[in-house]
Amino acid sequence: MKTLLIFLALFAGQMRTLQDKPLVRLHPGQDSIPAEFGGHVVELGDTPQVIQLPKLPPKADAHGLAWTVDVKNEGSTAVTLIGNAQFTVHLGVGRVVSIKSTGAGYLVVQ
Repeated sequence: MKTLLIFLALFAGQMRTLQDKPLVRLHPGQDSIPAEFGGHVVELGDTPQVIQLPKLPPKADAHGLAWTVDVKNEGSTAVTLIGNAQFTVHLGVGRVVSIKSTGAGYLVVQ
């Protein structure tokens, strides 16, 4: 019972976080997430199977906040997100991943 309550609390917290961010959709055929989408939930539909993050990881903004993006795969196949040479994430159908720029690379955040 306690485990179920913890799971529900975590799930509700994740949903609230995603709902607070603006939603943008990648157009079919678009194979990259532009830096301007930072702070958004990017929804993937019928996109290529490989999606590129900004080639140069964005730096923190004027307030010191790191560039972040949530990517949600609503397509029919898994997608691979590629940042720089050391960052690759495989995103299954129906899954969401939160990505943060360190200014030099990318990290998956929980």
